[in-house]
Amino acid sequence: MKKILLLVLCTTFLTACQPKAEDIQVLTTDASYSASLSKNGKFALVATQNNGVQCWDLTTQTLRYQWIHGDIDTGVTGTAISPNGLYGASLSRDSVALWTIADGKSFGWWSLPSSGESVAVADNGTLLIGLNDGTVMSLNASKTALIKFLGHTERVNSVALSADGSIALTGSNDMQAILWQAQTGQPIHTWNLGSRLTKVALNDSGSLSFTNGSTNEAKIWDNTSGKLLNQLDINRRQMNFSAVRFIEQDNQILTGTPAREVILWQRDTGKQIGKWQVALTKNSQTRGAVVYSVAIRDTNKVVSISSQGLAETWQK
Repeated sequence: MKKILLLVLCTTFLTACQPKAEDIQVLTTDASYSASLSKNGKFALVATQNNGVQCWDLTTQTLRYQWIHGDIDTGVTGTAISPNGLYGASLSRDSVALWTIADGKSFGWWSLPSSGESVAVADNGTLLIGLNDGTVMSLNASKTALIKFLGHTERVNSVALSADGSIALTGSNDMQAILWQAQTGQPIHTWNLGSRLTKVALNDSGSLSFTNGSTNEAKIWDNTSGKLLNQLDINRRQMNFSAVRFIEQDNQILTGTPAREVILWQRDTGKQIGKWQVALTKNSQTRGAVVYSVAIRDTNKVVSISSQGLAETWQK
């Protein structure tokens, strides 16, 4: 009886310690396979199963646009927003589309030679697409210039671009993260990490890289020297990240996990300095939620969007 009571008390205590969201917006009750937040946390793209790609203004809680990417049944599995908030990208298995967020118009649509796995977009509209066959496409939409990067040998799970579109970072099942010139395909650094890459990220300037493997290693690299700066201090057997963003002049890293967690880290020490848990909808058929994207709004608000179709805001 004492053990049962202790367990109940501990569970209650842990629940009470989770900071509650200041605001929760239900963006969709439809199945969602990808979502992205703008850098300032004010706009969101949500790829839904039956209602296209939705572009939301989170500050006014209004649906601005509803984009149809090819056939409604094609299924968008990847989204991205440029750091300056001007462009949105949507990715399906067979095509990629670029949209202008100011007016909601389609900038272009391109078919893919292999199944699309991951997408990123830069401030100038440059697209980076990781493919199932191990190739990566760097597409400058305004100049219709295409670079095919052939440095990987297996599926490319995650891609990232610097804000100006010049630096690309790609992570693959071949256990390599490769930093390269997006306009020429010239490799800069290759990091062999000993496990398949599940998530990569760049800061806006392209001077820092983040790599996460299928084990619990999350590393930060200096892109000039190629040297390891440090890694996140993870105190459990395995932690994978589904969302990563450098914030606070690159002094902090904000992450999301497939296990409902939003976590804030100090970059130079790798120490965890904040943690939040995303909510579940009342009618949810599952106890889980993937955090698709994270951002900072107005310098002190943490924003997340999850597979539950919820956009949530906390005090940092």
